[in-house]
Amino acid sequence: MPKSPVLPARAIVDGPVPKHAQLRDILAELCLHTLKPGDLLPGERILEETYGVSRITVRRAIGDLVAEGRLRRVRGKGTFVAPNPLVSRLHLASFSDEMGAQDVKASSKILLSERAHAPADVTAFFGDDAGATHTHLRRLRLGDGEPYSIDDGWYNSKYVPNLLENDVYKSVYAILDSDFQVPITDADQTVTAVAADELNAELLDVPVGTPLLHIIRYSRSNDRAVEWCSSVYRTDRYHLTTRVDRVSDRR
Repeated sequence: MPKSPVLPARAIVDGPVPKHAQLRDILAELCLHTLKPGDLLPGERILEETYGVSRITVRRAIGDLVAEGRLRRVRGKGTFVAPNPLVSRLHLASFSDEMGAQDVKASSKILLSERAHAPADVTAFFGDDAGATHTHLRRLRLGDGEPYSIDDGWYNSKYVPNLLENDVYKSVYAILDSDFQVPITDADQTVTAVAADELNAELLDVPVGTPLLHIIRYSRSNDRAVEWCSSVYRTDRYHLTTRVDRVSDRR
């Protein structure tokens, strides 16, 4: 059994700051400085006895941190420190590379792999006839064993004829570069929001209707259209950041 962490020694008192907010700050400090993602939070009774607060106060403090994405509840097991969110700075990189840059271990679960007739928007991007056959690969993407996203990708069989004969549990971008000499050099992305349906909710371990980040990426290797990929991300585990420069108005 894992050793219980030493709780921050801080008194919770009556005052202008509600007790649940004081406890929330204590638990946030515990998650930041003592516990690691995946560690179990001390039980509710321990928190009640340590800080002299009610069960309602404890549950409200924990609920606030769950809503913020810092904690996650697992039915029948307890409350755990949530994985750190993956921050994408809108540069062109694979999921594996983004994870590795932030010391998170990337892995995948293959949900579907086949050669199939591609949808019209895919064949249009590939410049192919409607219904042409291409490689279809759908993967659940994991960080430190926790679900982050679902990638639903199509790959142009003209340039990648036998992708599925490779180890697609790892970085597909690395395979495109090393095995097929079609490294992804640029891409266009469309970002929207969608609600989790039953299938995505189950795979990503979120309630049905949870807002998800939806990104469609049109990837090329120079002038060759190689990948069309539709991805949905948990918003508590994936953040997009970008720098915006002001354009001078010279009129």
